[in-house]
Amino acid sequence: MWSAATSLALSVAGLAATPASAADVNNVKNAGFESGLTNWTCTASSGTTVSSPVHSGASALKATPAGQDNAQCTQSVAVKPNSTYTLSAWVQGGYSYLGVTGTGTTDVSTWTPDSSSWKQLSTTFTTGASTTSVTVYTHGWYGQAAYYADDVSVYGPDGGGGGDPAPTVPSAPSGLSVSGTTSSSVSLSWSAVSGATGYNVYRNGTKVTAVTGTSATVTGLSASTSYSFQVTATNSAGESAKSATVTATTTSGSSGGGGGTLPKHAVTGYWQNFNNGATVQKLSDVPSAYDIIAVAFADATSTPGAVSFNLDSAGLGGYTVDQFKADIKAKQAAGKKVIVSIGGQNGTVSVSDSTSATNFANSVYSLMQTYGFDGVDIDLENGLNATYMTQALRALSAKAGSSLIITMAPQTIDMQSTSNSYFQTALNVKDILTVVNMQYYNSGSMLGCDGKVYSQGSVDFLTALACIQLEGGLSPSQVGLGLPASTSAAGSGYVSPSVVNNALDCLAKGTGCGSFKPSKTYPDLRGAMTWSTNWDAASGNAWSGSVGAHVHGMS
Repeated sequence: MWSAATSLALSVAGLAATPASAADVNNVKNAGFESGLTNWTCTASSGTTVSSPVHSGASALKATPAGQDNAQCTQSVAVKPNSTYTLSAWVQGGYSYLGVTGTGTTDVSTWTPDSSSWKQLSTTFTTGASTTSVTVYTHGWYGQAAYYADDVSVYGPDGGGGGDPAPTVPSAPSGLSVSGTTSSSVSLSWSAVSGATGYNVYRNGTKVTAVTGTSATVTGLSASTSYSFQVTATNSAGESAKSATVTATTTSGSSGGGGGTLPKHAVTGYWQNFNNGATVQKLSDVPSAYDIIAVAFADATSTPGAVSFNLDSAGLGGYTVDQFKADIKAKQAAGKKVIVSIGGQNGTVSVSDSTSATNFANSVYSLMQTYGFDGVDIDLENGLNATYMTQALRALSAKAGSSLIITMAPQTIDMQSTSNSYFQTALNVKDILTVVNMQYYNSGSMLGCDGKVYSQGSVDFLTALACIQLEGGLSPSQVGLGLPASTSAAGSGYVSPSVVNNALDCLAKGTGCGSFKPSKTYPDLRGAMTWSTNWDAASGNAWSGSVGAHVHGMS
């Protein structure tokens, strides 16, 4: 504090006593939506607050575009003239936009199309000479999925309107553990830290990666080698102290992957436990071209994370549980695998903590014991938590052993980056993962591994997007191409079987490519998947007849 005497002395000496400027603050009110939508206005009643997913705290914004409304949510924020501010927010879900208007200079905005896990949007703006307030907004995009937003901030000089306090340096993370190892990677998980917006991962004392979630996979390691790891928590105030150290030893060098005795190149087909207009089948009706049959779908129960399975005997023409179990055994006797699929378009199974992860593993294993299933397919189209799904699958593997089949069917946007939760999960369980059959349909245009945009329904779309998985850490034997069996099977994305076969040849042999050519070939590529065996049957089994024969003919 300046005393009167000090101030007088400086004046006498001819010195100017300039007061220090106040520290920058977050001028946004209710920045983390902890008070519902207080201080926020959303168009067409498009916004609400939810308890999951959240980036921090207990709540986040969920806003859903509908019709001609893009789900815009705004707040008027007090600012100072002639000042520079940093605007940021954490977003997840569909197309997400963040911007500001009324700056008196140049209004700015930023956006992201691919945020299946929390992602920070950030930009800066400068206010005009008479600007005392600006309007901050978030919005989605027409026809796209709902978006989530949390921890919105306008950091800069205090505009006098109040707001949330500036963050403090977070505490060190706890609960660091090793969730998986391969010959070249170690997967880690830890507990969330209040107030943290990101985490740094250290290997042998050197920072190797930064993530926003509470799990990470460190790649590029040597086989049969011991490494030590620590994690710190970060936010705009700084970086925490390092966590306790954990050590992990990589495996001896196998490429990973579970599944017992599957053929080198395999075809997966989903079998519908319901009648939606496709051909109704018994499992015994599924053609021999299918090596893995995914029974769709298990049902969520009232117990968090747990699933059950209920055969739709009435919808399937009186197909009994005993017949179903006998048909599973017959398929297995013929060398096929029958697994239970979790999720689907309407699936609501949530594995978001250790308890639900345990419930998931126990319930799936119980279904395997009851019906004779060989494993599980993860087809959760409403997102998943990489930390706890990894925990669940490892717990299931510990129960079921090395013959367990684990497949996944993520949407294209789920595999655009190794930072996405689905991709993280696949890498976390690489040593026990059988195959990832990404759905190349109902997605629109997407980025390929070369950074170019490709439209669905082309051989380039299949090869350039598969390339992301092949270059991102999955073994070729863990990559399959998932396509609709007919135009009736999916809203968009159908390609003829010949295009599927060309894409397989392009990736495996370098022939049949379009404009995109992979930098190398992947002769061990696993194969292809289709939705569904029932829609395939409705089209005379044209898909499995062509693609199945082609996959099994791959050398």
